[in-house]
This record gives sequence, C-alpha cells and structure tokens, in this order.
Amino acid sequence: MGQSIFLAAMLAMVLTLFCAPLQRSASAVLAARPILLWLAPLALSAIFTAASLMVGAASWPLILTVVLYTAAPAACAACLGPGRSPRPRALDFAAILLLWLPIELNVARPLVPGAARGFLHSVAYGIAILLGLAIFLLFRGFSGMKYGLPRRAPDWWLPLAGYALTAPVLMALGIALGFIPFPHAPVASAGRMAAAIGRILAGTALPEEILFRALIQNLILQRWGETTAGLVAASVIFGCAHLDNGPQPLPNWRYAILATIAGFAYGKVFQKSRSIVSSALLHTMVDWTKHFFF
Repeated sequence: MGQSIFLAAMLAMVLTLFCAPLQRSASAVLAARPILLWLAPLALSAIFTAASLMVGAASWPLILTVVLYTAAPAACAACLGPGRSPRPRALDFAAILLLWLPIELNVARPLVPGAARGFLHSVAYGIAILLGLAIFLLFRGFSGMKYGLPRRAPDWWLPLAGYALTAPVLMALGIALGFIPFPHAPVASAGRMAAAIGRILAGTALPEEILFRALIQNLILQRWGETTAGLVAASVIFGCAHLDNGPQPLPNWRYAILATIAGFAYGKVFQKSRSIVSSALLHTMVDWTKHFFF
C-alpha cells in the first residue's frame, strides 16, 4: 500500500504540470533565476532516496548514482540557459539521452536488491519524466510539447481514428510474425479490464509519449523540419527501444518492427492533435487490446 501511495503521489506531480498557469509561472521564475533549475535534481534525488529507504534498499553507491543521473541532464540544460534556442542544440539531445538511456539500460540494477527492483525502477522512471518536464517544458521552454489536456473535439476522435486504422495492421502483422497468437476472448473480469485502462495510461502510455513524442520526436522535427523522414526516424527510435523487451528472444526484432509502426501512428496523432493525451490514449488502446485479447 505504501509503495502504491508513493507512486500515486509522483503521478500527481506529473499531472499537476498539465496546469498551464503553473507552467507559465514556473517558467518565469526559472527565466529570472536560472540557478533554481538545480532544485529539480536535488528534490528528485531526495525522492528516490526516500523510496529506497522505504524498501530497505538505500546505499551510498545507489544514492550517488541517482544524484549523478539527475545532475547530468540538468547540467546540459544549465549550459544552454533558460529559453529555447531557435533550433534544438546538441546539448538538448544529450540531455534527452542522459535521461533515457540509463533507465532503458537499467544501469543501477546491480545496486538494487531483487525485491525492490520493480518499485524503484518505477520511481526512477517517474523521476526521469519529472526531470524531463522541468528541463524542457519549464526551463528550456520548447514549444510543440503539447503538454496540456485536450481542448477540442479532434483531440478525442483522432485516437479513435488512429486505432481504427492501425490496430488491424498491427494485429495481422503481429500474427504473421509470430509475435502474438490469434485473438481470443478475454479471461479477465470487466472490472479488471476497466481498471487496466488507467494503469496502462498512467504507467506506460503517458510516460512513453512524453519521452518519445513530446521530447524526441518534437525536437527532431524542430531541428530538421516537419518532414515524414523526421517522423519515421522518431518511430524507428521508438521501435529500437523495444528490442530489449520480451517475451521473444532478445534482441526482439518482432517487437521492434511492430513498435515502429505503432510509433508512427502515435506520432501522427501527436502531430495532428493539440494534446499529448491524444497519442497517449491511442497508445493505451493498443496496449490494452494486446494485453487482454492476445
């Protein structure tokens, strides 16, 4: 129960930043006093330390690793200063890599006791998302992140249209590649299936859309232009991020192919909508369908 409350509190912090007035106020404060950016890595390192103490996994090597992890992307942003450049700079992309790759490669795994790994990995993922929002949404102030709630009808029907076009392709190709079996009736209860929607949206879809669409895709397209090639490049990056995921043997090329196609659909919905929630909803529907029907 304590772990669930802890993760829910972190999720609340992520969702609080949907508030546009809060975004503007925080950005103005950071623009006036850039040194305050360093409060983000300090606070997030403290959050991770509290989580590790909660599960009896705290150690100096682990805490120092987290401090370095949070400080490195913040240092990249601090070198550039507040306010976005006309085009994203190399250090912007370096900050994204420093946020993403340590989590993707699970570099701190040897420092965490087995029983605590699942919980602390989720906490680390939350820290990465919060730090990314602090750096790119509030400090660097990049446009195009679309970090707000849906405000118009297309933001709601675009995910549905994307699902209608993409799901049959993913199903047919997934079966042909041997990634998923033929569909079956769900064995879970209706309540469990309904609850999974929120869990997938909050725990997987929204965090991945923040990283791969609001940050990686957005900055690629801002740097090299709103081209199909840029969207494909971002989709391939998303696909490659799934090479180390099961259940097939690694590298899981089947998953990477399907994730690349799904990533293109998520990216297209992200482009057409005005809210990151739109692509997150499509992402949720695809993952939910795979989980319960295949």
